[in-house]
Amino acid sequence: MATDQPVRGAVLGLGMIGRHHARILQSDAGMRFAGAVDPGGDRFGALRDPALLFGSVHELLAASGGPPDFAVVAVPTEEHLPAVRELAAAGVHVLVEKPLAATADEAREIIDIVRDAGLHGAVGHVERCNPALLELRRRVNDGQLGEVFLVATERVGPFPDRVRDVGVVKDLATHDLDLVRWLGGGRVDRVAAQTQHRMGRAHEDLVLVTGQLEGGVAFNSVVDWLTPMKVRRTRILGERGMLVADTLRADLMFYENADVPTQGWPAMQALRGVAEGDMTRYALTRHEPLAVELQAFCALIRGEDDALVVTLEEGLETVAVAEAVLASAASGQTVVVRASA
Repeated sequence: MATDQPVRGAVLGLGMIGRHHARILQSDAGMRFAGAVDPGGDRFGALRDPALLFGSVHELLAASGGPPDFAVVAVPTEEHLPAVRELAAAGVHVLVEKPLAATADEAREIIDIVRDAGLHGAVGHVERCNPALLELRRRVNDGQLGEVFLVATERVGPFPDRVRDVGVVKDLATHDLDLVRWLGGGRVDRVAAQTQHRMGRAHEDLVLVTGQLEGGVAFNSVVDWLTPMKVRRTRILGERGMLVADTLRADLMFYENADVPTQGWPAMQALRGVAEGDMTRYALTRHEPLAVELQAFCALIRGEDDALVVTLEEGLETVAVAEAVLASAASGQTVVVRASA
């Protein structure tokens, strides 16, 4: 498509995340809003023009403006596959909210559908666009920490009423299972997990995951819907110190290892380990992560092959890791991850 023309985008689902996609599509100069699909209506008042609300994908595709260039699929997870199938048949590129699908098999089918239609697809793992995590990853890749030992995440808070179809692993922990690979520089090789059910739902509401990436880096993630305060923290520990990102505030801190000499007593130096050094809080340029995500997908549609999107194949890997986490929790065994497309 012409690189100087705004990209026409639509949204399927005007819930917690879809309404924010609609807001950005209606305000970003590089995009044009083609409409939204939600049988439940515009209950959050997200649309400026009520005429752009449609009751079905069929109505959206048949509208006078023609099919959009792309659509954000922000419907419940179990509806992702049929939505992508209908959109791809009409030649519409798809940005699918995470997790890519309810199962790895459905994720593979989505990949096949998009590829066979010759379209672009990506997954909405918006945390990758958080300014604190982008800067953290840049610094790790530049060698600031030296050898990386551990990637650790904490994502806890109260239960969100929007969730109805999955547990905390596929809804919330998929953020972390994607991040540990992206930040740690290797695919997840194996996981050992525990879950708990405390709210009377069919699905789990707490998960503890310990694992290892293919390169040997360890990781752990703590995720729940039981904590009465919201915490979103990612830390990477390495031989020279630790980087800690608070992704709620988009803050990034560096805790440096101190050099504490032992006055010619090398055996004692070896036993001491590290000591507390300087702490630095970085000043960051902050952009709304969801807007950055949409802009990157539009760049991909315009033909920028290096656009910073999360590929469908990466989305499949995350779903496969989530399934391995649930299998480990059910069996009490460490599970090796297999996620080939």
